[in-house]
Amino acid sequence: QVQLVESGGGLVQPGGSLRLSCAVTGGIFSFRTMAWFRQAPGKQRELVATIASPDATAYVDSVKGRFTISRDNAKKIVYLQMNTLKSEDTAVYYCSAPPNSWGQGTQVTVSS
Repeated sequence: QVQLVESGGGLVQPGGSLRLSCAVTGGIFSFRTMAWFRQAPGKQRELVATIASPDATAYVDSVKGRFTISRDNAKKIVYLQMNTLKSEDTAVYYCSAPPNSWGQGTQVTVSS
């Protein structure tokens, strides 16, 4: 049974940075694709970034060049470094081990 726990969300001003972490317990971590999703109020959940082994990454166009997904296989943690944050990045961010393992989410609010 895979369990995912996110941390690192909060309130940040436009142009600021945050780093989200997702700690993984259970299951096999090193060889599976991990992902970050987000869901803004009144909108559908969207895929933000994925990371596979051996560390191939992909991003939704709206965050390319600003967000970086990474992983530490030894610690079983997935990170999402978010730079140059915009108000439209405000959402609950979820860590996922597709297809059906999800964390509880962490709120990111970008506002002045």
